[in-house]
Amino acid sequence: MKVKIYDIHGKTHGDTDLKIQSSGASSQLIQDAVVTYRANQRQGNASTKTRGEVAGSGKKPWRQKGTGRARSGSIRSPIWRHGGVVFGPKPRDYSKSMPKKMKRSALQNALVQRAEAGDVIVLKELKLSSPKTRELAAIVEKLPLDGCRTLFVYAQPDKNLLLAGRNLPRVDLVSAESLNIYQVLMFGKLIFTEDALEKVRARLEEKKESKKKGEDK
Repeated sequence: MKVKIYDIHGKTHGDTDLKIQSSGASSQLIQDAVVTYRANQRQGNASTKTRGEVAGSGKKPWRQKGTGRARSGSIRSPIWRHGGVVFGPKPRDYSKSMPKKMKRSALQNALVQRAEAGDVIVLKELKLSSPKTRELAAIVEKLPLDGCRTLFVYAQPDKNLLLAGRNLPRVDLVSAESLNIYQVLMFGKLIFTEDALEKVRARLEEKKESKKKGEDK
C-alpha cells in the first residue's frame, strides 16, 4: 500500500510503502475493538442515594389514620421531594477485555483501510522553530486536508509541537506509542512523520516476532 510523502511546505516527495499488511479482520472485529476502547474510558462513578442513604428522620410523619391524608411512613420515601432515588445509577465497572492479538489485527486493518481511502499522509519531518500556533497552522493550510479533523502522529515528544498544537481547532496530536484504533477511525486525516510510521510498524511487528518465538519453544 502506497502513501504520499509531503514536506511542511505542502510539496510532494513521491510515495512510500505503508508496510503494514491487512490482517483480514472483519468489520465486526473493528467495531468490537472500538466499543472496548470506549467502554474502558468510562469512569463509572455516577451515583444516586437510595431511601436508606438520604438524610432525614426515620420517624413516621403523621399517624396512620384519622388525618385525612395519605398514609406515609418516611420522609425519605422516593415519592417525596428530597427522598431517595429508585433504581438510580451506582458506581460500576464498565471495562471490557479483548485479546491483544485481536486488538492488533483490528488496528492493522483500520490503518490499511484508511490508507486505501487516501486519508493517510506522511511528512518527511515535523519540527517547529517556536511554540507558535500560527506556525503549525501554516503547515496545516498547505497540506491537502480538505478541512477534515486531523491527527498528527509524532515519534518523539517535541515541546514546541505540543504547545503549538493544543490551541489549534480540529487538530490533535498523539505519539506513535499511544495511537489506538479509536483515533485512527475518528479523525478525517492521519498525518504520520516518517519516524512515527516506523514506530507504528515496529509496534505491530514486535508482537508478531514474540508470537513466533513462543511457537518455536
